[in-house]
Amino acid sequence: MDSRTAKPGNFSYEAEDGLLFRMLTKEDAAEVAALEKECFSEPWSEQAFCDTVDNPDAFFLTVWQDGQLAGYCGVFRAWTDGDICNVAVEPAKRKQGIGRRMLTLLMKQGERMGITDYTLEVRAGNKSAIRLYEALGFKGEGIRPGFYEKPKEDALIMWKRKEEHA
Repeated sequence: MDSRTAKPGNFSYEAEDGLLFRMLTKEDAAEVAALEKECFSEPWSEQAFCDTVDNPDAFFLTVWQDGQLAGYCGVFRAWTDGDICNVAVEPAKRKQGIGRRMLTLLMKQGERMGITDYTLEVRAGNKSAIRLYEALGFKGEGIRPGFYEKPKEDALIMWKRKEEHA
């Protein structure tokens, strides 16, 4: 793998407002798994997050505010496609632009890994997330009937393709 397509090593960025964006580490996995459990009805385990750290085709970004986990998201690379997953922001910190900034930075890092097009699934009823993804240039391209459990719900499949974000 050349440096253009390599997973970013020890990525860290501190914004002017004090938010710290950095690559997920195994030491973060317990906190990330706890927030995952708070945000999702079918959460990933701590071990699942640990496994992404060593996966060369995965990049997970965490966001910290005042030393506390504020959010995280991840992307898995398959050739030039990136499958964004596990987008979560601490409930008390939502509507502050953290999710938008986190996803923007995730996609910039993904481009360094050779990702040109991004996809994700979102609950069809999650209107605030859909609005965020649309604002970032994603477009609905299909439905996965009954994709989510607890409660059962369709997933909206969204894509952001290179020609749409060039």
